[in-house]
Amino acid sequence: MLKRFYPGKYTASAYEIPYGDFYKKGVRGVIFDVDNTLVPHGAPADDRARALFKELREMGMRTCLMSNNKEPRVASFAGEVGSGYLFKSGKPRRRGYERAMSQMGTTRETTLFVGDQIFTDIYGANRAGIRSVLVRPIHPREEIQIVLKRIPERLILWLYKREQKKKRNLRPKA
Repeated sequence: MLKRFYPGKYTASAYEIPYGDFYKKGVRGVIFDVDNTLVPHGAPADDRARALFKELREMGMRTCLMSNNKEPRVASFAGEVGSGYLFKSGKPRRRGYERAMSQMGTTRETTLFVGDQIFTDIYGANRAGIRSVLVRPIHPREEIQIVLKRIPERLILWLYKREQKKKRNLRPKA
């Protein structure tokens, strides 16, 4: 039952994901959450974010920012990094993910989602049938409703890591 919340992959940062490897596997579009995935909550785009989006464009990837935040926040960030966007997207509902794929011209098979929250970002991507990468939140300062969600998220992440360790231990040794 809790597996519906498991990410496809878990990594420390959106800036450490091997996007080139995903491109080689057919991924042509990346949907990103913004706050605490790419920058601290409410922060403007920084050089690192601008460089990442430039690299993705040069690789041939399309991007879309998808946030439950209001348009001024998301549009401003999108303008700084040169990306499409959806605001008040209704994560974890599938419709927002489908709209993002439509905007990018991608399919479930050719789309990747990157976010920092299990119950909105990852659960929604899983419901939409797209690959997901969970990243650690960039900054510990968060709104109270998110802080409260982090408590059960820790349990799910612990179970996920335990399952991943078991899978690694079951692989035949070369």
